[in-house]
Amino acid sequence: MTTTQIPGPVEEVIRRMRAIKEELDPRDGVASFNGMYLRVTELVGKQITEGFFADPEFVERLDVVFAGLYFDAVDAAKLGKQPDAVWKPVFDSRSNRTVWPLQFALAGMNAHINHDLAVAVVETCKERATTPDTKPVHADYLKVNELLAEIEAEVRAEYEPALAKLATKDAETLEHILSSFSIARARDAAWATTQMLWMQRDNSMLLGMTRRTLKQTVATASRMLLTPVIPPPV
Repeated sequence: MTTTQIPGPVEEVIRRMRAIKEELDPRDGVASFNGMYLRVTELVGKQITEGFFADPEFVERLDVVFAGLYFDAVDAAKLGKQPDAVWKPVFDSRSNRTVWPLQFALAGMNAHINHDLAVAVVETCKERATTPDTKPVHADYLKVNELLAEIEAEVRAEYEPALAKLATKDAETLEHILSSFSIARARDAAWATTQMLWMQRDNSMLLGMTRRTLKQTVATASRMLLTPVIPPPV
């Protein structure tokens, strides 16, 4: 049986994520996000080679640019520096053992999708001399939603047995927090942000104001997702 060959640059992204996984304590909140993101990236990498995307070269480059924003946050933390504001809630709470791994995974996805994804699409379009409205950029963007929905459902299902063991009040509180975030809704919002950033790309003052407001909004959502409720089962 042959093994699907993932494109070089995407394979490099996957290798970096696997290295991060090896470096971190499994209980580290960043590790929880990294594990979910790794699963998504492995799936996207395989689909790039199998005709799933209309423009696999664009998707591949977007994947690399997108991941780079997360790696920047990891590298900053390693050097004892503050990561980008959208990542600060995740990195600040990473050792809090009363926050569930699923909360960290979703808070990381919130930061990475609601902020980083729009930035990455704009940067990739500029780099490749295309636009977000040029076919098939949006169509391929939507196809990634299918893959993300698959992984999100798998990850949420893994925690359902543990949730079922909680006291009713704790379970309801935690489920309320977790249900406030949806990857599909986040990607829809990120596409609207992409179009806004694209229209503002030549107005540095307006673009700067939009980016600052976006960072604040996304960081606030992450802090809510990371609300401690009860320690997860060991």
